[in-house]
Amino acid sequence: MFKPGYVYMEHDTILEVGEWTGGGRQEQLLREAVSTYDASGKVVIPGIVNGHTHLFQTFMRGVSDHSPLAQWLREIIWPMSLAMEPEDFYLAALIGCIENLKSGATYIMDHHYIHTFPENDASVLQAMVDSGIRGHLARGGSDMAGEVRLRETEEQIFGATDRLLDEWEGAAQGRIRIALGPLNLYGCSRGYLEKAAVFSRDRGLISHVHVAETSEQIENTMARYGRRNLELLDDVGLLGERTQVVHGVWLDDGELELIRDKGASVMHCPVSNMYLASGVARVPEMLRMGINVALGTDGPGSNNCQDNLEVLKFTACLHKVNELDATLLPPMEVLRMATVNGAKAVGRSHDLGTLEPGKKADLVTVDMMKAHISPVHRASSALVYNANGNDVDLVIVGGQVVVEHGKSTWIDEQDVLRRAQARVDALRSKLAGTYPIFANHD
Repeated sequence: MFKPGYVYMEHDTILEVGEWTGGGRQEQLLREAVSTYDASGKVVIPGIVNGHTHLFQTFMRGVSDHSPLAQWLREIIWPMSLAMEPEDFYLAALIGCIENLKSGATYIMDHHYIHTFPENDASVLQAMVDSGIRGHLARGGSDMAGEVRLRETEEQIFGATDRLLDEWEGAAQGRIRIALGPLNLYGCSRGYLEKAAVFSRDRGLISHVHVAETSEQIENTMARYGRRNLELLDDVGLLGERTQVVHGVWLDDGELELIRDKGASVMHCPVSNMYLASGVARVPEMLRMGINVALGTDGPGSNNCQDNLEVLKFTACLHKVNELDATLLPPMEVLRMATVNGAKAVGRSHDLGTLEPGKKADLVTVDMMKAHISPVHRASSALVYNANGNDVDLVIVGGQVVVEHGKSTWIDEQDVLRRAQARVDALRSKLAGTYPIFANHD
């Protein structure tokens, strides 16, 4: 940590990082720079990796705040998803991308599993491109989804994923990537999961899967296959270094050992797990075992925001109170989960996650000169326990300024928000007769 410090970037790459002494070499850099930014009173951090979200859910946040997972899916997520049109997916994803950037995330892993129209994936990906964020779309798929209209055949899932790889992988100067995202282990047949393992391995893709989010999910796979969620994932060949185990709340000792031995990552979403009362993942144990644990907001339907700085505080506090141990998860460890561990989970340790020469110029400044933050004793503590997304001032992705003074520089936010609200109002009117929850305006 440098105080004061400087970061010197050229094009999309960090060239120098160090303590600011004002010496001759640094003064020369200052004179030669095309543009400069004074970070006085601010903390400069690597861009956060949001390891799991569902961008389309910005359209359904706050519909209901008191439903367990199965009811929440049946009465809110599925009906709204089926009513949405391709333009809705673009607007919802664009709001989600802006929100992520403005709360410090320069990289998002979006698990997109709504394919009611052929254009839906492209709508989400275009929103990523237009916002300036690094976007990794895990193309979700389910051949046994609880909502029949969201089911797809194996051929549809793999064919669509191959087309996305052909058309989008590496787009927008390398900002866009594609992964495979089998939805979960109770909505996918064993045959599909086995083929997904081969498909992702042949193409070198990340596999991003909801695993053991609730105790009911364990009961489901035990009844169907005689295997726990993670055991099934391993049996079908989907567990490895490129696997992202999303949630992992109800994993037993043996499953944790499997994750460690196979080198998979866990995507921990503490706010969502609390919001849906799903349970508490064994994160401190995972970290002690050497398991890579990254952080995610989860979708706005179960958070309800995507404030990546807010997630830091929830992460630390949840596990302290769960284990009645105030020594757990010190601030720097939580920050590493959001940056270093996130970069490792998405296979980008070589060029993301830290501010070092040779890495991508993805960085965020957080204003510490706020009444709810200052005075500051330790910057790491202030970031984890005081700051929130509204304190982000500057966001740079690949050397390009995408947020300045807390505002998106690439998108007319107010226009997008107005358009989105009009569409949500229309969707609520359409759904209210069948689903009374959408008529509730309390």
